[in-house]
Amino acid sequence: MVPLQLIDSFLLNYNVGQALLLVFVLGGVGLLPLKSQKLLSLHVIGFGVIFLLTPQALVPTHYLFLGIVLVVVGPLLYVTAQA
Repeated sequence: MVPLQLIDSFLLNYNVGQALLLVFVLGGVGLLPLKSQKLLSLHVIGFGVIFLLTPQALVPTHYLFLGIVLVVVGPLLYVTAQA
């Protein structure tokens, strides 16, 4: 287990948007071995909603635009996925 002080001292250098973006990328990389476009699209839609709902006082405005893009691209990926 990693001590909480180590995680806290690491996260103090970054804002909430950067931490969410890191979790989004790591989650996407974790889904790649499953080779499921539907799961990846649900992941994209979920993080799009998270980026949209994150208060703008905690993150810069460009994360709002990233959330809008992910919410638009996610359903397109889901519809084009093979059954």
